[in-house]
Amino acid sequence: MSATTTATPTTGDVRIPLRAHLRHTGALVRRNLLWIRQDPESMFDAILMPIVFTLLFVYVFGGSIGQALGGDQHAYVQYVVPGMMAMMGMSMAMSVGTGFNQDFNTGVMDRFRSLPIGRGSVLFAKIAVELLRMMIATTIMLIVGVLVGFDITDWGGLLAAVALAALFGSALMWVFLTLGVVLKNAQSVQGLGFLVLMPLQFGSSIFAPTDSMPGWLQSFTDVNPLSSLADAARGLMVGGNGPIAHDVWVTVGWSVGLTAVMAPIAIHKFRTKS
Repeated sequence: MSATTTATPTTGDVRIPLRAHLRHTGALVRRNLLWIRQDPESMFDAILMPIVFTLLFVYVFGGSIGQALGGDQHAYVQYVVPGMMAMMGMSMAMSVGTGFNQDFNTGVMDRFRSLPIGRGSVLFAKIAVELLRMMIATTIMLIVGVLVGFDITDWGGLLAAVALAALFGSALMWVFLTLGVVLKNAQSVQGLGFLVLMPLQFGSSIFAPTDSMPGWLQSFTDVNPLSSLADAARGLMVGGNGPIAHDVWVTVGWSVGLTAVMAPIAIHKFRTKS
């Protein structure tokens, strides 16, 4: 007597409808939110980082850089708070890479990949929850900014700047999700993230004007997408005579380009990781 076995198709063998993808993503978002509820310490970076960095830069550098801007500490607050939106996106993007890597090392992702769900749903759910954390961090930063003197004069511009920062932050998350898959441990993701993060953040117009920087560094800041995002947010929130539309479109272009390139790579690496 012979027995035959019929292989059950996995998600890699069949095409999952869009509605099912959305349902899977929603369920995974809920799972991630419940995990945060059980582990509130995981929100410490989103809550404390914007408070610490805003107070640090305003009260340590505000006087001297404010004078360079032709004003005082109040002038620096108007400069640095919009710029720090770019920093929020990059920091949250790095944390999604480390968390994703930890999920692999603890076996969580192996369980997800054994389920009949869309592979991309796992990554989209991670990004959705991290964007929520980013919005919380940005809100806290703006509250602290208002408390130290930031003036909100254009609510429409504020919302546009937040949306632009979220768009760019989500694009960066695909980069760090890829790193979270290909690197061996969370320390490697964090270490490589800092090597990328520090030059991009401080070699930009986030914290200080670039006019006094050496020529070679100004050339770098001119093509640094964080400079474009910071300048765009600054123009949208506090106004100015700069080319705001140019910076907005440059930021949108970087966001679309990074997502178009890195999202398929991240999903492919996730599907094929052994």
